[in-house]
Amino acid sequence: MSKLSTMKKLLDGVEVEWKALGDDDFVEVANSGRKPVKASLRVAGKTPYYGANNIQDYVDGHTHDGEYVLIAEDGSASLENYSIQYVSGKFWANNHVHVIRGKSGLNTRFLYHYLCIVNFISFLTGGGRAKLTKGKMVEIPISIPCPENPKRSLEIQAEIVRILDTFTELTAELTAELTARKKQYNYYRDQLLSFGEGEVEWKELDDVFDIFAGGDAPKGALSNIETEEFNVPILSNGIGDRSLYGWTNKAKIEKPSLTISARGTIGWTSFRDKPFFPIVRLLVLSPKIDLNLKYAYYFMKTIEDAYNVPQNGIPQLTKPMVKDKKFPVPSPGVQARIVATLDKFDTLTSSITEGLPREIALRQQQYEYYRDFLLSFPKLDAKVAARYE
Repeated sequence: MSKLSTMKKLLDGVEVEWKALGDDDFVEVANSGRKPVKASLRVAGKTPYYGANNIQDYVDGHTHDGEYVLIAEDGSASLENYSIQYVSGKFWANNHVHVIRGKSGLNTRFLYHYLCIVNFISFLTGGGRAKLTKGKMVEIPISIPCPENPKRSLEIQAEIVRILDTFTELTAELTAELTARKKQYNYYRDQLLSFGEGEVEWKELDDVFDIFAGGDAPKGALSNIETEEFNVPILSNGIGDRSLYGWTNKAKIEKPSLTISARGTIGWTSFRDKPFFPIVRLLVLSPKIDLNLKYAYYFMKTIEDAYNVPQNGIPQLTKPMVKDKKFPVPSPGVQARIVATLDKFDTLTSSITEGLPREIALRQQQYEYYRDFLLSFPKLDAKVAARYE
């Protein structure tokens, strides 16, 4: 029998009853134990200190001990994918999270998985800084399978938890492996790019690259989406897709180059192998000597945190802060060997079409598919829904 058939059999004929998070027969709200502490006043320790989105610190002492679900009260990083955290053991909760757990008829881990599919937006107040008040939080409906048979209900909840946890545990294992691989990659990268005295020629960056900063966005020739006419990316400071400002019809940089973020994500180096238009002081490094640009990219990644940027006013990296940095120029053969080695690691740790990131993304999609299938119980009818508005 397939996994999907097994799941269908598990849910076959199962009736559900809708309860609110404020139903104290099923849910305990443990907000009274929360205690915010300023960073300067926290005593360092081993207990995780939770805020709206994740662990903020590790402190001495605790506010709660047990199995709980934390729901962001305010400050969730995303409103569409609202911040829900599962914790077990001793922890410290500040006042940016609601603290709840299931009682005897509700598996707390089941509650966590269920809340991950809830659309919280209609329960939020406060406009710009959206907030989930306790008054609104306790109105959120949850579904309890087989309410007339508590024993069967808990068995179904436990089986759903077991199935979903299989996927989350695999994703966690892959994520841990990816973290280890990235550390390994950084170690080998730094070793490969550490040259002894006299091994290679060192030049100042200004002697290796033409360096200049991006200006204003092109006026008149600008599109928010890529079209047949506007197919040249306009790039600003940022990482990955966050650096894309829009599209234009004429490139300012035609040949492969490197870019360095001058604001925000200061120092972040990117490899650009297609024509683009730089803006907002984004630094562009175009080779003016015979150089393997991918080698240059890998070296520049090792010095991303080495720039001396004044912190008064708006921090900004400028050409004078970059141009005197020392850059090693080994033989073309050595450059090629370094690139071949690091490309393999980079594919494993960064590629979304190959390697671990792709595997993690696929497992997350699989988890979300089965989660939605297992927890998509019959919707509330109008009369029941009205009780939660």
